[in-house]
Amino acid sequence: MNSVEASLDLAERRTRSDRRSFTWRTVFYGFLRSRRRSARRDSEAEPLFTDYHHPWHFFLATSIMVLSFADAAFTLALIERGAIEINPVMAAMIARGAQTFATVKMLMTSFGILSLVFLARWMFVRRFRTGVLLTVFFGFYAILVCYEFLFLLQYY
Repeated sequence: MNSVEASLDLAERRTRSDRRSFTWRTVFYGFLRSRRRSARRDSEAEPLFTDYHHPWHFFLATSIMVLSFADAAFTLALIERGAIEINPVMAAMIARGAQTFATVKMLMTSFGILSLVFLARWMFVRRFRTGVLLTVFFGFYAILVCYEFLFLLQYY
């Protein structure tokens, strides 16, 4: 086989459909069977980005989103009863309407959580991993939602 035939054969093989196409099966398979959990090269001390995220981070991310939803509902209920929103950004969103407030709140929270999960192995100020911030935010959010819940109980 000469070089012209070899290049034609190579071109013919490349015209076939790409086996690396993206489907929902890819997403679920990648979620359930993540492969990159450690460094690829010996020079990498510890990888910053991997395919695998610890289940604790999934629990924290999901819980924070649930708490964010509860916070939005409790905030709107408290505002109906005469409370005020202290956060100026969220107060501006509430002034635009409850749906705008809830949408912006969920988008901001989900973007922040996604960023923290993605950077969970990054060392913040060279002291602790960013994933620890997920636990801290979960704790603060849980305290805030409990506080709002107790406040709502006073109105009934």
